[in-house]
Amino acid sequence: MSPDTPPQTRRENTSYERHGDIVEDPYRWLEKGGEDVDEFVDRQNEYADAYLESLEVRERLHPQFESLARTTDYGSITPALTGYFQEVETADDDQHVLSFRESLEDDREALVDPNEFSEDATKSMGWWTVSPEGERLAYGVDEGGDELYDVTVVEVPSGDVLEELPALGRANAGMFAWTPDGFYYGRTGLEGEAQLETEICYHEHGDDINEDALVYEVDDPATWPMLTTDRDGKHLLVALVAGWERSDLYYADVGETELTPVIADAEHFYMPLIHGDTAYVRTDLDAPYYRFLEIDLSGDVGEVEPADLPEVVPEREGIVKGATIADDRLLVQYERAAVSELEVFDLDGDHLRSIELPGMGTVTGLNGNPDTPEAFFGYQSFDHPPAVFRYDLESDASEELDRPDISLGFDLTVDQVRYESADGTEIPMFVVHRADLERDGDNPALLYGYGGFENSETPEFQKFGREFLRSGGVYAKANLRGGGEFGKEWHEAARGPDKQNTFDDMIAAAEYLIDEGYTSSERLAIWGRSNGGLTVGAVMTQRPDLLAAVCCHVPLLDMLRFHTFLLGASWTSEYGSPDDLEAYEWIREYSPYHNVSEREYPAVFFETAEDDTRVHPVHAWKMAARMQAVADGGPFLCKTNRDTGHGTGKPTWMIVEEQLDTWSFLFDQLAVEYVRP
Repeated sequence: MSPDTPPQTRRENTSYERHGDIVEDPYRWLEKGGEDVDEFVDRQNEYADAYLESLEVRERLHPQFESLARTTDYGSITPALTGYFQEVETADDDQHVLSFRESLEDDREALVDPNEFSEDATKSMGWWTVSPEGERLAYGVDEGGDELYDVTVVEVPSGDVLEELPALGRANAGMFAWTPDGFYYGRTGLEGEAQLETEICYHEHGDDINEDALVYEVDDPATWPMLTTDRDGKHLLVALVAGWERSDLYYADVGETELTPVIADAEHFYMPLIHGDTAYVRTDLDAPYYRFLEIDLSGDVGEVEPADLPEVVPEREGIVKGATIADDRLLVQYERAAVSELEVFDLDGDHLRSIELPGMGTVTGLNGNPDTPEAFFGYQSFDHPPAVFRYDLESDASEELDRPDISLGFDLTVDQVRYESADGTEIPMFVVHRADLERDGDNPALLYGYGGFENSETPEFQKFGREFLRSGGVYAKANLRGGGEFGKEWHEAARGPDKQNTFDDMIAAAEYLIDEGYTSSERLAIWGRSNGGLTVGAVMTQRPDLLAAVCCHVPLLDMLRFHTFLLGASWTSEYGSPDDLEAYEWIREYSPYHNVSEREYPAVFFETAEDDTRVHPVHAWKMAARMQAVADGGPFLCKTNRDTGHGTGKPTWMIVEEQLDTWSFLFDQLAVEYVRP
């Protein structure tokens, strides 16, 4: 089915000069905002909704999606001296409720209920952090998913408000560190590129926030501070993470406002975890898969030579993804070929044991209890809904505590295959489908990819993809270069001038699915979000013949101007800057918006968000307008969701609508015959 003719978008004779080239940009007026842009968004939404809401399969999917969305969902557990903290969302909730209980045998009591923040639940709690003694809790509240936070500090368990800190910008839990008398925190500007102006401040309870001491001012838009203190309130360490590739490390005695360099002008990544008077520092120095070094904080702390620091946990085969302390033991989360593993070490770095996991899946929310021999984590996989586990270090046993009441209702096959990319590099990919599926070359298939910022794409339970799998669909998730599945080298292999490797890997994944009989180009779709939206946008413009449909959500697409929008300037370390001639040349080669031509393209569903403060919605707007004007094929839909942002904090009712949009589009374009449960 195809909708009627798309709305006409005004073309202007607009261009700009870049390194001697004249770049035509007829839709640049969409960057300016105002009534004309509002009208453009309204008309595009009407066009997209007319198509999406007319699909018969949408009505058939709706009750299933509503039921899935209203199934109780459990977050991992954070232990503290006072008790246990956990987010839970029940059938009656549109936002997760943060609960507290003194023991695991007690009933959960609501501590913070974001469902009470607003009538339509578009105000949300984006993050929270509990003090080491468990008697104070801070949480960030944003509106419409804009990720610009007001912060509230409350007492535990009463919930009484201690502090209210408005307008801290992109503050988050990683930029918040407790002290016995208050806390250190990071704050940013609120508008556009001002979000990249970051300060570290120190606040003591009861003081006027406007008089808080300035500890450090970050002068690089690609650098973000990460703060940590010890539970005894003695040590502060600040990691200034630059461009997702390196970090300087600074120290202060808690309560002080002058930072002392510990590791300066770093060429590698250093991220500390403090326990007592020791900092266990995760680093990629001489270890692309990461290892742990040790810094003694018991005396005067000054600048050190990283190569001279004692090694605690050497590099292993898997990538270090996280760590926690539990009862004087170090629990480390590794990732081997995108699959999680958990290992236990003593504080001298001796390996004690491996923690058995349910299968080939992903660990989330690893939290140790420093006072008792227990740790908590979440686990999920393609065939395992997200569950919460408690691990007992004394008995070496894991117990499942919480699990949503969701079942597939059919047998699932999960394979991790490998295929060759254009340059011969071997790329892993997960392929998921019904156990009784025949590889006859005529199955609908959806390929998901990201490939950037050293983020790994790991096994994940596809709650809303269940009906697609039940109906004979194939779901594939490729571990593209640019991600973090094989450490720093995997990331470096598709940064800057090598970014094309990400797109080649995605193209090769599509070809593999076709060649191996999973699907055909007439029934294959690709899906990506954010940087993944760039990935699918580039693949679509380079190899439209491979595809039947594309879901391109909150994407980067105008890569010659990305650095001028919102957080874009902080991403030049990943892509390069178009202001640099050499980088301009390689970016111009793949920038999707600049490579649309008068040829046939698959159907495309661009989805963006009005309050996205990371990736400007103008990327999707300009790309959709250009394709609607010059490209054949389609349809080319562009829907801008209101009262939401890049993806966080969405209420359940909104998630249902967005998932219905995406999966109805895919069912229709891939000619999926819906199979009822």
